[in-house]
Amino acid sequence: MNTVARDDYLERLIESWKKEISPVCSIPYLDQLRANALGRVELLRLPTIRDEEWRFTDISSLRNTPFPRASAVASTDLDDQRVDAFLDETACKLVFIDGQYMPGLSNLATDDDSITVCSLSELTTGARAHIAEQYLGQLASFQENVFVALNTAMMHEGVCIVVSADAAVKVPLHILYISSSEDVAAYPRCLLIAETGARVTLVEEYVALHEGVSLTNAVMEVYVMDSASVNHVRVQHESQQAFHIANSFAQVAKAAHYDSINLALGARISRFDERITLAGENAECEVDGLALIADRQLADTHTFIDHALPYGKSRQLHKCIVDGNAHGVFSGKIMVRPHAQLTDARQLNRSLLLSDKARMDTKPQLEIFADDVKCAHGATVGQLDKESLFYLQSRGLAEVAARNLLTYAFGGEIIDRVVVPSLKRRLEEYILARTRIG
Repeated sequence: MNTVARDDYLERLIESWKKEISPVCSIPYLDQLRANALGRVELLRLPTIRDEEWRFTDISSLRNTPFPRASAVASTDLDDQRVDAFLDETACKLVFIDGQYMPGLSNLATDDDSITVCSLSELTTGARAHIAEQYLGQLASFQENVFVALNTAMMHEGVCIVVSADAAVKVPLHILYISSSEDVAAYPRCLLIAETGARVTLVEEYVALHEGVSLTNAVMEVYVMDSASVNHVRVQHESQQAFHIANSFAQVAKAAHYDSINLALGARISRFDERITLAGENAECEVDGLALIADRQLADTHTFIDHALPYGKSRQLHKCIVDGNAHGVFSGKIMVRPHAQLTDARQLNRSLLLSDKARMDTKPQLEIFADDVKCAHGATVGQLDKESLFYLQSRGLAEVAARNLLTYAFGGEIIDRVVVPSLKRRLEEYILARTRIG
């Protein structure tokens, strides 16, 4: 993104932030990181449709609301609120309200001591202090990304999760981000470190207690060390009027495996940027996504899978179900570096349009700088298959029932890859209800 003259919207946002209380945690490294990010924000601007990476996603309406950062909130009794979370039985749950960590609502109980979970303020003290300088902000570059810069500059609180070497965590870790107020912004930040040989499942979930306009600007950094395995499920079902912008960065080391599933279900405008670097030999990743949108929703997914060393393997399947006047966007790039010989990479985007006014823009890309590789990509955009409809109707199903079945099956392929049984069941129920026609 090119630098330009000062952005009036960002100026007002910065001024409102400076008037608020100081961050809850302060050490030289974090203070300098915030200051550097703030300085970068002052040189950047919000992207427009004139920027290549944003040409299908118009966020000009974001300027209509200043979205000050949410002020401090008191502990809320979630039993008195209708929080429609898809995962609620985990032994390890971290709850954030409007971007602020709520220890009184969280449950950090686990069956062993192989997991270290701490808030950003706790990360600055004792034996944990070195983690911030070694890992926090190292993957999430904010030099050309104004939203990562804003998140880093306004990093008020966050969570750090460290899974010990060779530990196999039996229960999923659940991070529940709750938007409780309209017309405010939250800046969630998460750092996950899976040490050598560790095994862990992480579920990120974004929900809202209101139906109004709000802004979530989230950043996630994931380190998957040698021979470790991380299964990361991300479920976004915020208010249908919300703005949801998120950036996720993962670094996968030698013989490690990273599975990512992103489900975009809510928000008026959502944008998810995911960058995965296969930084070790024999590193692997599987990247799946499903956008289920209707009315006037816009869901934009940008991914970048970087094969940096030999013998890497990546698989990507992204699906979109677009109804009404909704607009789906997918841009996926796979890069194979010169030294990444014997890379095996596959990428596919499939989109289903359920109305004449639904729109889909897709751009799968390969950049290959090695000569001994197996790489392929593709994209399809279409409506329900008439032959499949005819077949089901010939077996006695009514047309509406046949359409429902085919639409659900299209999205169900992604849901089948969710490894948490209770989450998978709730998602199946949700997808079935959302894809029902008539």
